[in-house]
Amino acid sequence: MLNIVLFGPPGSGKGTQSEKVIKKYGLVHISTGDLLREEVSAQTDLGLKAKAIMDKGELVSDKIVIGMIRKKLKEHQDGPGFIFDGFPRTVEQARSLRKVLTDLDERVGVMISLEVPREELVKRLLNRGKETGRSDDNLETINNRIDVYNRQTIPVTYYYDKMHKHAAVDGMGSVDEIFKRIVKVIDKVKP
Repeated sequence: MLNIVLFGPPGSGKGTQSEKVIKKYGLVHISTGDLLREEVSAQTDLGLKAKAIMDKGELVSDKIVIGMIRKKLKEHQDGPGFIFDGFPRTVEQARSLRKVLTDLDERVGVMISLEVPREELVKRLLNRGKETGRSDDNLETINNRIDVYNRQTIPVTYYYDKMHKHAAVDGMGSVDEIFKRIVKVIDKVKP
């Protein structure tokens, strides 16, 4: 299986690039944001709790996230692989993902981080908020989400660096230019 972690701060283009990677390589998309939004939309107990946390720009607990990931992996064990979009967000989640994948006799092939300057992230997210009406795309929450990312999530890159599985990709330019950079990285690790 080809298992990829696509990583980057809010607004870095993970969702857009994930769609292109999925189309090219046939991978199963795992986006904790999408999984959580589905729960919110369905107004489940989990969804209501998650919404309150997400509206503040905070991270949902590892236990909840790992449970959703494990369920999704088991549902698609016969696929060509997975792309993890915006997950893991903490070193503890990265360790948990490694354990879950090891239990399935799998591993992460590469963790790709999209590198985008803060000013550009804020601009992209404010524009997205205007276009989609997402409640978490306002200036205060955007800045908090970026700060949370810098504090809690960037250490994940060091975790994958130690295993020689981290590849930084310039997230500036056209969608197609960024995608070409990502494909170069993936093709080096593709089984």
